[in-house]
Amino acid sequence: MLSARSNPGVWVDPEREIRTGIPEIVLAEGKTHEQLVASVTLLLERRGRVLISRLAAHQRDHLLAAFPDVQARYTESGRTVVLWREGAVPTPSGGRVGILTAGASDRPAAEEAQFVAEELGCTVRVVHDVGVAGLHRLVPALEELIVAWDADVLIVAAGMDGVLPSVVAGLVDVPVIGLPTPTGYGFGGGGVAALQSMLQTCAPGLVVVNIDNGVGAGAAAAKIANRCAALRRQSESALIDSANT
Repeated sequence: MLSARSNPGVWVDPEREIRTGIPEIVLAEGKTHEQLVASVTLLLERRGRVLISRLAAHQRDHLLAAFPDVQARYTESGRTVVLWREGAVPTPSGGRVGILTAGASDRPAAEEAQFVAEELGCTVRVVHDVGVAGLHRLVPALEELIVAWDADVLIVAAGMDGVLPSVVAGLVDVPVIGLPTPTGYGFGGGGVAALQSMLQTCAPGLVVVNIDNGVGAGAAAAKIANRCAALRRQSESALIDSANT
């Protein structure tokens, strides 16, 4: 297992994906431009593709200018970016990850989770703005993701009171990952009340990541979905073998 170092004190782990199924994701927060460029350079050299999370606008602009010859994709909020060289694309796994957001303010964390799951080969479908203040919106969203599409796992992003993940977990038969977001203000604001509400859920099957941890939610969902997809392939192969005997 080899790692790579560079002058600004960066030590990346390009073989992490082999061990864990999840490549190293570069956290931009707290890094200088020099450290960020060094990390991305090393991972592009080793993997041809790199995902960077929690980017400030000035960091994103600096990165795009530093790597004019690579392709780039970034979330609507701009805080998550994927850079890749031609031909370096994720292998589709067949995993299916559904994402729900309680409100439009929860999108940045949900987008981060979406990018991570897609980088790990999953197909992702997202339905926004189905929070409990208008609970009637949830039914068609679940019909789309669970009944029609048969998602392997759901990520539910919510701030404020953080109730939506518990409601969803009480209605579906797949794992639900609660993603508390820092939406909210005053007492319990900044995602604190949302996290506490999700941790105190009475709906079995709901697990929770930390506030605004879209990377963690996306990675966990992808691991679940990819294992489900692998089992589907095994089952289909066994049926074909049985039919041919």
